[in-house]
Amino acid sequence: MHEDANDHAREAGPGVSGGMGRPEFLDLERELTVLFRRARAKQGEMAREVHPDLESAAYGLLVRLDESERMRATELAAYIGVGKATMSRQLRALEDLGLVAREPDPADGRAWLVHLTEEGRGRVAKVREARRARYVAQLSDWDRGEVAELARLLNQLNRGMEK
Repeated sequence: MHEDANDHAREAGPGVSGGMGRPEFLDLERELTVLFRRARAKQGEMAREVHPDLESAAYGLLVRLDESERMRATELAAYIGVGKATMSRQLRALEDLGLVAREPDPADGRAWLVHLTEEGRGRVAKVREARRARYVAQLSDWDRGEVAELARLLNQLNRGMEK
């Protein structure tokens, strides 16, 4: 006998609203939980590859700077989802490691722009290239169209989570 999502929704009972008890959403939650847990662990490894003293949380900050050149600290804090004090502390640590530098914002003398140093850019590029090589190896048996579709769907998910 074949069950479909509606059968599962009926089994979940009348108290389940908005499809939250449907198996596809339960499966999604489980798989995202596994993915996020693994991603956090890998982020720590990649941070240490950039620099042995780099905090795990700072890796995403470096990647963002690698992709956007120069940004205000307030923009970085908003993007990463941390407060100004946390961002200031992280930026000081990254400056001390020689990975980022600050310069006055020509558009606003009170603000600073943050950017990767040449050393920071080289280290981040090396780690990102190694990470992409791991993706290629791990997904070598996937059709390239499937990889592109996964990237498209993840982008759609990420955009939806910004709302």
